[in-house]
Amino acid sequence: MTAIKHALQRDIFTPNDERLLSIVNVCKAGKKKKNCFLCATVTTERPVQVKMVKVKKSDKGDFYKRQIAWALRDLAVVDAKDAIKENPEFDLHFEKIYKWVASSTAEKNAFISCIWKLNQRYLRKKIDFVNVSSQLLEESVPSGENQSVTGGDEEVVDVYQELNAREEQDIEIMMEGCEYAISNAEAFAERLSRELQVLDGANIQSIMASEKQVNILMKLLDEALKEVDQIELKLSSYEEMLQSVKEQMDQISESNHLIHLSDTNNVKLLSEIEFLVNHMDLAKGHIKALQEGDLASSRGIEACTNAADALLQCMNVALRPGHDMLLAVRQQQQRFSDLREQFARRLASHLNNVFVQQGHDQSSTLAQHSVELALPNHHPFHRDLLRYAKLMEWLKSTDYGKYEGLTKNYMDYLSRLYEREIKDFFEVAKIKMTGTTKESKKFGLHGSSGKLTGSTSSLNKLSVQSSGNRRSQSSSLLDMGNMSASDLDVADRTKFDKIFEQVLSELEPLCLAEQDFISKFFKLQQHQSMPGTMTEAEDLDGGTLSRQHNAGVPPPVSSEKDMIRQMMIKIFRCIEPELNNLIALGDKIDSFNSLYMLVKMSHHVWTAQNVDPASFLSTTLGNVLVTVKRNFDKCISNQIRQMEEVKISKKSKVGILPFVAEFEEFAGLAESIFKNAERRGDLDKAYTKLIRGVFVNVEKVANESQKTPRDVVMMENFHHIFATLSRLKISCLEAEKKEAKQKYTDHLQSYVIYSLGQPLEKLNHFFEGVEARVAQGIREEEVSYQLAFNKQELRKVIKEYPGKEVKKGLDNLYKKVDKHLCEEENLLQVVWHSMQDEFIRQYKHFEGLIARCYPGSGVTMEFTIQDILDYCSSIAQSH
Repeated sequence: MTAIKHALQRDIFTPNDERLLSIVNVCKAGKKKKNCFLCATVTTERPVQVKMVKVKKSDKGDFYKRQIAWALRDLAVVDAKDAIKENPEFDLHFEKIYKWVASSTAEKNAFISCIWKLNQRYLRKKIDFVNVSSQLLEESVPSGENQSVTGGDEEVVDVYQELNAREEQDIEIMMEGCEYAISNAEAFAERLSRELQVLDGANIQSIMASEKQVNILMKLLDEALKEVDQIELKLSSYEEMLQSVKEQMDQISESNHLIHLSDTNNVKLLSEIEFLVNHMDLAKGHIKALQEGDLASSRGIEACTNAADALLQCMNVALRPGHDMLLAVRQQQQRFSDLREQFARRLASHLNNVFVQQGHDQSSTLAQHSVELALPNHHPFHRDLLRYAKLMEWLKSTDYGKYEGLTKNYMDYLSRLYEREIKDFFEVAKIKMTGTTKESKKFGLHGSSGKLTGSTSSLNKLSVQSSGNRRSQSSSLLDMGNMSASDLDVADRTKFDKIFEQVLSELEPLCLAEQDFISKFFKLQQHQSMPGTMTEAEDLDGGTLSRQHNAGVPPPVSSEKDMIRQMMIKIFRCIEPELNNLIALGDKIDSFNSLYMLVKMSHHVWTAQNVDPASFLSTTLGNVLVTVKRNFDKCISNQIRQMEEVKISKKSKVGILPFVAEFEEFAGLAESIFKNAERRGDLDKAYTKLIRGVFVNVEKVANESQKTPRDVVMMENFHHIFATLSRLKISCLEAEKKEAKQKYTDHLQSYVIYSLGQPLEKLNHFFEGVEARVAQGIREEEVSYQLAFNKQELRKVIKEYPGKEVKKGLDNLYKKVDKHLCEEENLLQVVWHSMQDEFIRQYKHFEGLIARCYPGSGVTMEFTIQDILDYCSSIAQSH
């Protein structure tokens, strides 16, 4: 390795003014071994540049060539891979990472050590040495001394410290004084050595001559030490004196600290006393108000409210640690507790008396409402009680047991009061409803519940016997309550609608006002959690408000909305059954009333849900709406059932079926009732069911009809249905309207063809034979040569149908059609006109055959188309 190093120095680095400091034989990691040398060099010129050079042997192997060089300052990291185990691999991080494998671990370590020393000496930027043993990394070489960098072959290369300007000048002066300094360096060095020896000897002599002065200096030092000892003695005495002063000052400081501590304690004690006095002292006026305040007057209520708030603040004051151990504090708290109990009892007793008194006053006004369809106004009662709202809030937060007791008493009393008022109100409504009909006296109304006591048999007596007209031939759609449609009129239905609307309009503000009062008076208007549960533990039949807590102890947390709703359920528990009874009565009076009730109830439910979907009013009206909807569906089902059970007379013509006419009446009334209604969808579904039932049963009756032809029944009834749907313009029945028109048209055509038949029967048979010959292949102009169909035979058949006979046949046909058709639908002229067109069509067909099969024969019919028109017109006018 030493020979290689000298060769590299000589051939590569010396020409470039560089010195080789360390060398390592390496190859790239992970590749085939292509050995090269990494060399650490420095320039001989200043400033010194440190480089790392990669040198590779030429392909011929006779010399080395410089391949690539890196500046040492560009080196960022030296990674030795493993600081403990011997490993020849190492990485050098320049702009890219170079991975090398040294020929030996010793060479790698020597090279890394050299790099570290060069970094310490020449570079400000320090290189990171990773996984390198600390033994390889020496401390920085002290400045001012020559340093050596050891290579892999342990050769020492001298590094000289730079001379300063003064040293250079001295050397130049010395060399100028010796002419052979440059030519004969050895003689010059020997001379310098001799002069150095002379100077050393002079120095030794100078030191020996100064011994006397040294002795004098030592004596002076001894005297100084004695003076120092004296000073230390004086300082010790001074320290003893100051020690006594320090003790006295410590005593004074401790005394001052105790005085300050006492003053601080006094200030804190005064602060605590002021806190207790300011926060736990109740004014005498408040105490008097709590004990003797007038709870009947507005001024007294205000004074009691202020006193109760002050008492609550005193009781709820946040005491500091230790206050509760003071006897005075405990006594004051006990006094406050006694005042609270005393005032709570007095307040609860007074409010109970107010409930009773207001109840008596309210009952006195019931008489004036007994004959009017109006509910008593509770606004004055609510207004008087709302003066106690703040006191109720105080009672709720201080004594929940008494608050709950008041709540229960209020519900018990109000439920009885409202029950009387509401039942009387509904009794008046029922009387007004039944009084509007001619048969109202046959309904028995007894008791406040207003339930119908009449038996089913008595109700059946209200039905009117069939009278032989169109309406009496089948059960009427209006006869759901076994009452004849003739006994009801539009005025009665309108009046029922107004009464039902007035009932709902009176109930809504009553419930809303009571709910608003409950939320304000019992402080439930804030939608947040509060003590008390009123859900499943509620006993609506007079039980306790809650079974799951002791008196005075707040029950589990529940929603205040639920509490309001449950209070409303208990107070107004009679509304839903009374509404159901009223609905049942209206349905018995007239099944069409279910339409009015469905629309009105739906509107009121929709309005209530917009205000509060979970409120008592919304829930109750929603439950009643279910009953109304069920009655409505039942009404539709009964109508369809009655259509299916309809029977027709075998002796009289059918005409317009009763349920067809009554569907028109139902649809007309329903359209007027459901105009802009929220439950239009229910009516559309009912329309679909009814119209399907009408279609099916019209066809059923037509098939069963014996006296009236099937086509006439279908034609007249579907014409009536089409006219009804066209007039009412019911959007959901557009498809049925088109179907009805198609059925009417088809059966009209069928009836005309069937009834007209072949009025010129022999002539028709003759021409059928002609058409048969033509169909067999005989040319039309050659038919007249057939013996049975010659001109003479044709004239003979034509002579049998003179104009007089034709008119007579048409007159008989007109009478026949008139017997089949009914007067109500007025389709006689339509049918007659269609028959006229059909007869003319046959006439033209005969004329066409004569012209084609008997050309030039001069044979014509004994009557013309104008004669047919005149015959039909005169027949129609004569009847």
